Amino acid sequence: MNPPCGRCKKPVYPTEKLNCLDKFWHKGCFSCEVCKMALSMSNYKGFEKRPYCTMHYPKSSFTIVTDTPENKRLKQQTLLNSQALYKEEFEKTKGKGFSVVSDTPEMQRVKKTQDQISHALYKEDFEKNKGKGFSVVTDTPEMQRVKKTQDQISNIKYHEEFEKSKVRSDAPPPENRREDEQQSDPTPRLNQPAVQPRPVAPPAGGPRYQALYSYSAAEPDEVSLQEGDLILNVETIDAGWVFGFNQRTGQKGMLPANYIRPV
Repeated sequence: MNPPCGRCKKPVYPTEKLNCLDKFWHKGCFSCEVCKMALSMSNYKGFEKRPYCTMHYPKSSFTIVTDTPENKRLKQQTLLNSQALYKEEFEKTKGKGFSVVSDTPEMQRVKKTQDQISHALYKEDFEKNKGKGFSVVTDTPEMQRVKKTQDQISNIKYHEEFEKSKVRSDAPPPENRREDEQQSDPTPRLNQPAVQPRPVAPPAGGPRYQALYSYSAAEPDEVSLQEGDLILNVETIDAGWVFGFNQRTGQKGMLPANYIRPV
């Protein structure tokens, strides 16, 4: 008795019989289940005992089983091994400091994000402060160190100028020398008119500055100022102080640099 065809269920005679997928087929009935393209023994793909072409072959989906006892045991074993390796590495690197891994993709992404945020904040602050001048940050460790160094330099120069002025002040004034000469010289002299002190003339040339605010000298080597005073021969000592000549009072000494401006 001839077996039935796997598709048309009609008897399959030996001259046209094709045995495949545990069934017998007519050669004309052995075609793709989807597009009905004729297939042969060399180009068919079987799925659930049905012939398919390569294009319409069903894709099988995979299921992931994660809660089986074996998988739980493997997960626990992996965790124990990881903790053992971590402890071993920790003991090896104990006392050697920390190593920062900065080249991982995640760290690079975080760093790029931080740079973008920093750039955005900088641009926002720049737009807010545009036209308002510059703000000086004086509380950073670097600025504190610079300020301390400037104070030390200022103290050294102040001490040096003080010693120079002290040497000049130790010499007796001309009036005292004249009295000493009269006491030592017995020859009588005619009474001469007293010499009136002439005002000190401002030195010619050099940069000229004008006082913006009034300032009262706090030390003997400083110069008092009134608003509008003309200051000559200004020499910069440090970032905060200068040495100059007050034309109004005829005094030389130190004065704050931010109290004057060039004319």
